Amino acid sequence: MRPPCGGTGRLVENYEVKDPRAAPSLTKDWEALVTIYDLPGGHWDHLHGWNLIASVFATVRDRMVRTKGALSSTTAKRIVFKLVMTESKTWRRLKGEGQLLRVVAGVIFRDGTEVTARPADRAA
Repeated sequence: MRPPCGGTGRLVENYEVKDPRAAPSLTKDWEALVTIYDLPGGHWDHLHGWNLIASVFATVRDRMVRTKGALSSTTAKRIVFKLVMTESKTWRRLKGEGQLLRVVAGVIFRDGTEVTARPADRAA
């Protein structure tokens, strides 16, 4: 569920006590902070962290450090490609993957649910 719309409410009050410098930033960037709620709910789990990207690059970095100085540019590219392909076998499938094309097409989501236009009420 989206945090209080249009304002930061208790979140800002809590941060004003802990760190008064953080509160103005929360207020100024509020819409950017809650952008995740304008995407399908199934995608939220995947967007909360960067562990997938970090773990792949950690594997590549570790391998490159161990072989430092012994690689040509071509060999390094091949090793990185093979490491990423190997790591990709353990990736989780995207939840709500069927909605990805809708997001790209510009379909609007609110609180994780697709917004459908309501027909105008007609007087009889």
